[in-house]
Amino acid sequence: MRDWVLHVDLDAFMAAVEILRNPELHGRPVVIGGNGDPTTPRTVVATASYDARQYGVHSGIPMRTAHRRCPDAVYLPTDPPAYEAASAAVMAVLRTFPVTVEVWGLDEAFLGATTDDPETLARDIQHAVTDATGLTCSIGIGDNKHQAKLAAQAHKPAGVSRLTTDTWHTTMGERPTTALWGIGPKTGRKLADLGLHTVAQLAAADPAHLAAHFGPTNGPWLRYLALGKGETTVTSTPWVPRGHSHETTFTRDLTDPAAMHHITTLARRLAGETDGRPVIRVTVKVRFSPFTTHTKQAKLAEPTLDADTIEQTAHTIFGRFPHDRPVRLLGVSVEYA
Repeated sequence: MRDWVLHVDLDAFMAAVEILRNPELHGRPVVIGGNGDPTTPRTVVATASYDARQYGVHSGIPMRTAHRRCPDAVYLPTDPPAYEAASAAVMAVLRTFPVTVEVWGLDEAFLGATTDDPETLARDIQHAVTDATGLTCSIGIGDNKHQAKLAAQAHKPAGVSRLTTDTWHTTMGERPTTALWGIGPKTGRKLADLGLHTVAQLAAADPAHLAAHFGPTNGPWLRYLALGKGETTVTSTPWVPRGHSHETTFTRDLTDPAAMHHITTLARRLAGETDGRPVIRVTVKVRFSPFTTHTKQAKLAEPTLDADTIEQTAHTIFGRFPHDRPVRLLGVSVEYA
C-alpha cells in the first residue's frame, strides 16, 4: 500500500454531454462554441467530439476555421447549466470511493488514493462514472499531480495510464518541452532559441542560465517540471478564488458610447457576484482592433461591496485608455480582500 495521485479527465466533456442528450448525434462530428453559429465572427471552439477532431477541429480555434475544416459537423451553443449539472454528478460518483477528491474544473479532478493497485481502482472509477452518468473518462496515475495529468492524456478516450518518477526519463525525455504541463508554445519557442528542445535537455539545463532568461522563479520552475516533479498534496478543501472576472468579445468593433455601456454591464454583474467578499481592486482589459490587448487597474480607497463604487472605478480606469481605436473585447475583473 502506498500513496498515489490520480487525474480524472472527462473525455470531450461538453460534446459528450450534448451527445447523451441527443443520441442521434452519436458518430457525427459535434462542435460546441459561442452561440452555435460557426459563421459568427470572433467565437472559438469550446470543445469538439473525437469525430470532429479527426478533421483538425479542437478547442481554442475560431469557429469559422472549424467550419472550413468540417462543414458537415453539428454546431451547438454552449450550455453551462447542463455541463455544471453533469460535472456535479461525476464528482458525486468520485466521492463514493475511498479517495480525496480535489475538483479542478467541470471536467477534471485529482484524486489522492492509498492502494496497492491503482490501475484496478482507476478502472472501477471509470465503470462507476459511466454507469451513473453515461460519460467516459481517462485516468492518469502518478507520484504527483504533474505526472498524473500527463498520464491521463496518454491513452484517450477512456484509457488508464501510469507515469512515475521511475519511468519519467524513458517516457518523457525525448518529447518536446511543450509536452510538459505548464509550458506552452511561446515558452517552448524561447527554450528552443536557447537550444533546449526536449524535456531531457531542459532537465539538464543550468538553473542559473534559465533564471537569467526567464526570471529567478520561473526559470528554475521550468527545470523542475522537466525533472517530472510536482505537487503531491491532494485536498478536498474547495479552492476559493482571489477574484472574479467577465469579458466580452464583440462580433463588431465598438466605439464610445457603446463601450461605456458594456463596462457598466460587466462591472455591475461582478458587483452582484461577490458573495459578500469586499472588493479591493478593479482591473479593466481592452483589446483594440486588430488585436492589441492592454490592462489597467486601480486599488480602491477602502474595501467595498458598493456596486456604484465598483462601476465608477471601472469607468475611471477605462477613461485612461486611448479612445482613437475601435474596441473588439472588453473585460472587467475584481480582486477580493
